[in-house]
Amino acid sequence: MKVEEVQSLGEAIRGEVAKAVVGQELTVELMLVSLFAGGHILLEGPPGTAKTLLAHSFAAAIGLDFGRIQFTPDLMPADIIGGNLFNFQTSSFSLTRGPIFTELLLADEINRTPPKTQAALLEAMQERQVTIDGQSHELGERFMVVATQNPIEQQGVYPLPEAQLDRFLFKQTVDYPSADEERRIIASHGARKEAMDPAAWGVESRADAKTITAALKAVSGIRLVDEVIDYIAALIRGTRDAPDLQSGASPRAGAMLAGAARARAAIEGRDFVIPDDVKRLAPPLLRHRVILSPAAEINGRKVEDIVASIIEAIEAPR
Repeated sequence: MKVEEVQSLGEAIRGEVAKAVVGQELTVELMLVSLFAGGHILLEGPPGTAKTLLAHSFAAAIGLDFGRIQFTPDLMPADIIGGNLFNFQTSSFSLTRGPIFTELLLADEINRTPPKTQAALLEAMQERQVTIDGQSHELGERFMVVATQNPIEQQGVYPLPEAQLDRFLFKQTVDYPSADEERRIIASHGARKEAMDPAAWGVESRADAKTITAALKAVSGIRLVDEVIDYIAALIRGTRDAPDLQSGASPRAGAMLAGAARARAAIEGRDFVIPDDVKRLAPPLLRHRVILSPAAEINGRKVEDIVASIIEAIEAPR
């Protein structure tokens, strides 16, 4: 697949999602980058901001197998990955696959389940496989997690551990719509009983497994020059030197930022990465990988503001 075809595919997917979801252009772009970079995305926002509809519509538009897990406080790891159950008729154990055996998994309200159950996703998200009774089972290179969560200050939620957060390529805040977007939502969705069904909005598949695999291969060939590599390294190291941050981003964050920048370049129709790709993707990629210092927390500093100041302070190559 050529870069121009990746760009056309991205535009087609955006158009299909827009049939059901009003606004959220940046969020859809980050989901596309996650798909083509082989990453996962975490969507955070208050209830009723179309996070679930967005994930469902995106899955319908890309034509991959779709599965959903509604995370609850009583959910167990086996409810996600499955297990070996004894069959009395054959006197043997047989594998019962959990809902994680899919291509695009919606982990809905992931922070409503305890960390023990959240951890069931760690191996799947990092290695794209799950281990059941010592036996590894592949999930495939197209496996992608779109997780949603409500703001942590709400009741009945558990904070995601750092190891879990680091598995997500992006953490995107899904905010309330603008006044014009809200009016369009009310006008279009207000009288529809089937509002959560993308098919009812005319969302059609514009890709398949073969197409997505070809796009992933095309993205891996996007050029990344030394100057941009140095810029990415400077941004990552800058988070470790910031006095307002107790913990900065890991080397894995730099590698993931490079992969994401390649994917965005392809979506924009370029076979090379430019610094603007890095600058646009750095905030949602870094905001969940750094930890505020106690002093900054007391002073009411925000992670987003600190990350923005680091990006501003480091000169991009020309």
